[in-house]
Amino acid sequence: MNSESLAHVASARAHRDLSDLARQGVGGISSGASTRERIEEARRLRVLANELVDLVVLGEVLCGASWEEITQALHRRDAGTVQAEYEDAVREWEATPAEAFDGLDGDARDLDAWYRQHREDTDPPAEDPVFDLL
Repeated sequence: MNSESLAHVASARAHRDLSDLARQGVGGISSGASTRERIEEARRLRVLANELVDLVVLGEVLCGASWEEITQALHRRDAGTVQAEYEDAVREWEATPAEAFDGLDGDARDLDAWYRQHREDTDPPAEDPVFDLL
């Protein structure tokens, strides 16, 4: 395993967490929450979505995607600016200590089980999409 795998599993976790939080928002829409509570919940979704984008970018960089390609996908203009925003995080992920991979197989299996439980007919039919990365 390598830092690419770790980044992909982390992005899968973020996808799951974002999905769960969004579903809770639908379930609680008539709960009588205050204006502040509804806005704070929506802000948590936005923060998590931004974290998800960052994790996906890290995974793509670690897999060898070019900064130009990433910049285009982010709908940004300057690859140098995008690279500068992410280069410290990329270095940190590249220097991931071996113990960070302990339990990654179990995390992947848990995420795959969550996916199978929540999968809709229109979702990709993969049985073990996260574990298959490892």
